[in-house]
Amino acid sequence: MGQSKVYFTKEITPESLIQIYEALGQELQGKVGVKISTGEPGGHNYLHPELIGQLVQKLNGTIIECCTAYGGERQDPQKHWKAIAQHGFQSIAPCDIMDEFGEMVLPVRDGFHLTENIVGEHLKDYDSILVLSHFKGHAMAGLGGALKNISIGIASTRGKTNIHTAGVTTVAAELFNNLPPQDHFLESMADACKAVIDYKGPRNMLYINVANRLSVDCDCDAHPAEPEMADLGVFASLDPVAVDQACYDAVLGSEDPGKAALIERMESRHGIHTVEAAAQLGLGSRDYELISL
Repeated sequence: MGQSKVYFTKEITPESLIQIYEALGQELQGKVGVKISTGEPGGHNYLHPELIGQLVQKLNGTIIECCTAYGGERQDPQKHWKAIAQHGFQSIAPCDIMDEFGEMVLPVRDGFHLTENIVGEHLKDYDSILVLSHFKGHAMAGLGGALKNISIGIASTRGKTNIHTAGVTTVAAELFNNLPPQDHFLESMADACKAVIDYKGPRNMLYINVANRLSVDCDCDAHPAEPEMADLGVFASLDPVAVDQACYDAVLGSEDPGKAALIERMESRHGIHTVEAAAQLGLGSRDYELISL
């Protein structure tokens, strides 16, 4: 696979999100889902409505999410709706918990570990998807960007469990008793990404990563660590592998001494392996050209 284009701006504003979307040169068609993390109550690093609202509205988009697999406030749909309302997302766009009423099974063809990926059934209602991700660290995955937002993010509660256990179980209560070798989990995320991209078609998905509030912890954490490094900017691509690779490289290449904690989190969990595995599955290229706006 050849070199991909990744667009970049240091500006993190509603206007810069629209500018970088337009730079991609590919309009999302039909009914557009905007996949974000709505954020665990108590946390505050998720992408805020006042930042993303103008772009979501420009696309006439629906904010899409799924329930979690861990305890938290977002495993139960009713509590998840409360979190969505508290965080202000219903004030900017329609919202949809895609697995609130059911799920659907997507095949994983030639994956590492999974043969199927279980996602929210409403995924079928969207013609195209903007994967709008907060790039940051993660306690289990090492890092979270576009690939995690497609895999764990679009999976139902059972689907998330299936990914986390590399296909061993779909029972959320059994998740932490069936954790596989770390690389198997990361490869299973790549498997799940492949299922979603194969289902939707690569031309119907675009990727924007906002590298701000660079905590070592995920937006699923109710008490995330405060960021130790400064914001980097916004990255966008037609290629989910390239956009995550570019964010990872930007952290490593930063001159900010505060980057040490995030690098330790990413490297201790082998976070880049999800990107490596997705590239092996043909989902994109780790070789990219960075184009500054």
